[in-house]
Amino acid sequence: MCRLHFWHRFQKSKLFAFLFPPSFRYLWYGMGIAAVFFLLLHILFPLRPHISHSVSVAAADGVPLYAFLSDDDKWRLKTELSEISTTLRKALIHKEDKYFYYHFGINPVAILRAAFNNMLLGKRSSGASTITMQVARLLEPKQRTYTNKLREVFRALQLEILYSKDEILQFYINLVPYGSNIEGIKSAAALYFGKSPALLSIAEITTLAIIPNRPSSLRLGDNNAYIVQERNRWLRRFAAEGVFTAAAIETALAEPLNARRQSMPRQAPHYSRRMKEAFPQMVNIHGSLRAEQQRKAEQIVQNFVRRTKRMHINNAAAIVINNRNKAVEVYVGSGDFFDTIDGGQVDGVKAVRSPGSTLKPFLYGLAFDKGIITPKTIISDVPVNYSGYMPANFDKQYNGYVSVEKALALSLNIPAVKVLNEVQLNDFIDLLVNGQCRQIERDRKKMGLSLALGGCGVRLEELSNLYAALARGGQFSRLKWLQGDSISREVPLLSASATYMLTRIMTQLQRPDLPAALASSSTVPRIAWKTGTSYGRRDAWSIGYNKNYTIGVWAGNFSGEGVAELTGADIATPLLFELFNAIDKASLDNKWLAAPLELDERWVCAQSGDIPNDFCEQRVLDYYIPAVSHVRTCRHREYVWVSADEKITYCTSCMPAEGAKRILYDRHTPEMIRYFEENHINYQQLPPHNPDCGRLLANQLPSITSLQNHSEYLLDSNDLQDLMLSCTVANDVERIFWFIDDKFYKAVAPQVSVSFTPHAGNIKISCADDKGRNSDIVIKVQFF
Repeated sequence: MCRLHFWHRFQKSKLFAFLFPPSFRYLWYGMGIAAVFFLLLHILFPLRPHISHSVSVAAADGVPLYAFLSDDDKWRLKTELSEISTTLRKALIHKEDKYFYYHFGINPVAILRAAFNNMLLGKRSSGASTITMQVARLLEPKQRTYTNKLREVFRALQLEILYSKDEILQFYINLVPYGSNIEGIKSAAALYFGKSPALLSIAEITTLAIIPNRPSSLRLGDNNAYIVQERNRWLRRFAAEGVFTAAAIETALAEPLNARRQSMPRQAPHYSRRMKEAFPQMVNIHGSLRAEQQRKAEQIVQNFVRRTKRMHINNAAAIVINNRNKAVEVYVGSGDFFDTIDGGQVDGVKAVRSPGSTLKPFLYGLAFDKGIITPKTIISDVPVNYSGYMPANFDKQYNGYVSVEKALALSLNIPAVKVLNEVQLNDFIDLLVNGQCRQIERDRKKMGLSLALGGCGVRLEELSNLYAALARGGQFSRLKWLQGDSISREVPLLSASATYMLTRIMTQLQRPDLPAALASSSTVPRIAWKTGTSYGRRDAWSIGYNKNYTIGVWAGNFSGEGVAELTGADIATPLLFELFNAIDKASLDNKWLAAPLELDERWVCAQSGDIPNDFCEQRVLDYYIPAVSHVRTCRHREYVWVSADEKITYCTSCMPAEGAKRILYDRHTPEMIRYFEENHINYQQLPPHNPDCGRLLANQLPSITSLQNHSEYLLDSNDLQDLMLSCTVANDVERIFWFIDDKFYKAVAPQVSVSFTPHAGNIKISCADDKGRNSDIVIKVQFF
């Protein structure tokens, strides 16, 4: 009541009479009612501008790589505020709406002028649409009627309330039509001038400014001469009104117009599609690629595939990673994106393939960090059997004793499986999962010792990023895909010492995976690299790195078809070298090979790689990690008590009181003895044990190694397969006897393997030696 009383008193006061004189009182009331009415309409009919922009992908240096049609099949590239140059802003505003920054969406003076001219002349001769009103019409296209004009006014007022002037100008620049399916100045600039809006000249800006008013008569590429005439008319008008300097106008008037409809850029199609899918909320994607490097790499890979097609190797992929900032600078998903016959649109960079031998460096690096081995550690490369799994080398040959560094340089399979058995399968899987190998993480429960040889699935990008971690001292981080990305948190995969030892091994040029044609060539880059070939020769890999870059290459067929000529060394490595020479040929810096402070050297026995003993005659320098690497004393030889004629050996149980002597003998595992025997290699044989000893040691029993007790074997009924029988026996055994289901099968020398054709069901297999010792196993065979 008090407030109402106050209002009545205020209405009778002189102040009220001054503020609301009778002549304006109804105007104020009308304006208030109009404001309330507008607010009500604003609530009932909110402005929700939805613009479907074309997605564009640009390189790190701003060069356009690829563009996609909008959802409504328009070329409608979004011009960012930063791309609106001062020249573009001045030209558009002066031509379309001089008072753009001064009115509130509608220009009353222009409306009155247009109404006067229209009534005076009896027809529409002068429009009154502001840029804001044009934006309203472009957002909601409708027929030009007085009712729709009022709708435009209403929407223009809403735009002015909700957006800044620069944002409204941005709407206009992005929506202005250029005929056909082209909308927006950025689309027109790209399609007709091959430029971004920020790089347009005054003449080009003026050309694009006049076309939307007369798109049918001013068609770029068709009516260029007439367009130049109209452009120059507006340029002279700009000069007369002082919009630009006289010198700038003269230059613009002399500029020829060679515009014609061009194609949108089509570089890095696989990368661009991937970025569009990965960042669906972004329309202007500023990627990490380097445009010039990408162009070179695409051409190199395309030419490479043209050459290999005659061998039925129809595709290849490559990725280049900058080791300093982890940015992906080159991404080639296939030899030809538009090759529909051989699956050119398949993205080989992210396709899951078998990695062959390319995981071996990380396996050896893990063993270095666990202290199990060092580069000079000696390991045997002879046939082995792990519960029925019998790995073989790529060339089906064996090398006997080899050092770890030689095993890695030669990419031997059996030593790698042995090392994996030592470091533990789960620990190696954990390392690869920490390196973001997603398929391995999914399949970890299915993994076995074949993982060392590529019995898994990885992607080229994952594999290359693992090698980039080697280039960064063992520190792993995610790849950078966008220009604004920063390096993510680093995770240590391997120590700097382990990566240094691996890098030294993989920079050697005396290795079998150096292509023969390049063995003495000066084009071999100074890099560390590793090759891989998957089972069945379906995938060829070559991954290399130096201080600056890591480059990964895959070659093969997306169909999975194997090719006899397909190997990492002969097919993938030449492509790797060509890419390195094109991208980082000038890099001759080997300082990145400097050994870390925590790494040290020591003398080891050349026969074992262990700490030398008194009997070790040959010694070599070896790297090791203090307080981590093993400190085993060499035992490649041992003292044995033998008879005076050195024909029998004694143990402590049977050694005579006199007549025995102590002699050094080489120690060999049963598998190495078997290898020597099968290949007729001379070695220092230990004499048989005293036949009168009478002591039967458990480890002297025959041990069947080719098959595992209580295991089930699934065989193809259409492809009759024999099972192999082999065993290890004591050194004094000269003959062994095989029995199948308690029936004699065959007698052979201990080092000879035999095979038999199994039947379905349970099978008992027995092996007896010539000393009467016997071992049995039972297996189950099923056919499918």
